[in-house]
Amino acid sequence: MTTPSTANHLLSPRMSSPEVRNLLVLAACQALLLTNNATIVALNGLAGYALATDKSLATLPVTGWVTGAAVAALPASLLMKRIGRRAGFTIGTVLGILGALVCAAALSWGSFALLCLGTFLFGTFNGFGQFYRFAAADSVRAEFRPKAISLVLAGGLVGGLIGPELSKNTVELAAVRYMGSYLSLIAFLLLSVVIVQLLRIPPPTDAEVHGPSRPLREIVAQPVFIVAAMCSAIGYGVMNLLMTATPLAMGVCGHPFSATASVIGWHVIGMFAPSLFTGSLIRRFGIASVILAGVFLLYVCVLIALSGLSVSHFWWAMFIQGIGWNFMYVGGSALLTQVYRPAEKAKVQGAHDAVVFLTMVASSLSSGYMLDRNGWHTLNYLALPLITLAGCAVLWLFLTRRTAVAA
Repeated sequence: MTTPSTANHLLSPRMSSPEVRNLLVLAACQALLLTNNATIVALNGLAGYALATDKSLATLPVTGWVTGAAVAALPASLLMKRIGRRAGFTIGTVLGILGALVCAAALSWGSFALLCLGTFLFGTFNGFGQFYRFAAADSVRAEFRPKAISLVLAGGLVGGLIGPELSKNTVELAAVRYMGSYLSLIAFLLLSVVIVQLLRIPPPTDAEVHGPSRPLREIVAQPVFIVAAMCSAIGYGVMNLLMTATPLAMGVCGHPFSATASVIGWHVIGMFAPSLFTGSLIRRFGIASVILAGVFLLYVCVLIALSGLSVSHFWWAMFIQGIGWNFMYVGGSALLTQVYRPAEKAKVQGAHDAVVFLTMVASSLSSGYMLDRNGWHTLNYLALPLITLAGCAVLWLFLTRRTAVAA
């Protein structure tokens, strides 16, 4: 059996046992979060397509999911500043349970509007859960923050393995197609409530609560914040634009749901497996190099997606896209930790994630409409200027920094 001291040695010989304990708890919570999210991603567009009268609105439940996360991001961060991480994560998980119940009821009653409401509520759980990585950064010393963020995100690898199998084996479990999958998520949410009670992050210090704090508008105007948010938002936005449309595109191509679930599962693995070493890559090569590697991989993803419509084309495109997202998102999150003072972190982290999820709202809302009206290739062409913008922003920031240091 792995003890905290053994895990301490495996993760880093210099991390303390309390630091490792918190990372293990948060990684387990991340695994459960992504089990739910991978299932939701595989289901929402298809359930929406089944219930929507206008099929171009089929991805609206996905938009409801990311809108819930966007709405919850800043309030969740501010709430946890007042009541602590453990209580905040518990509240978020309870909202997820309520969302899963509403989604199941929507399918039972055949209500598209109620399905959108349920996915919105489930999305608020995702909004809270995105702060697992920042809780990890809070629980370790400054030099370990990129690695802590990376290791906790690695917990999502479990979700990539379990989520697709869960959706495949529960999609016909209830009388109404997809309803059993939504109900099965509740068990994972309840387990998450139990595990998060093991979290032992000290309450906010006086400096974090009452220390000097600049206005948010001043902080977000900093080039470092702008580039960090841009990399995270574009990485997530491009990923969401294509991932949301993938189940529908594969369905139009005549591929079976089992193939779709497998593609989404490997996409999630691609998103989180690199987290086992992304933090180490950042320490060795720097944040800019890792983010630019992510930009390059997103270009490769689009090239593959444009070259064919077989299951293998979708598989490789989504898997590589997941790795590219990881490098951009972990890099952007690590860059963000350089922006704020202790008393500012709650509002800055919340603002950053709100930008990310608002970008996801736009990408998911347009994804289904553009797929229905313009096709799969148009979505991929649309991603190219966004990827280029992120790459140029990173190059500009770090070349500017290098020039300033040289001067």
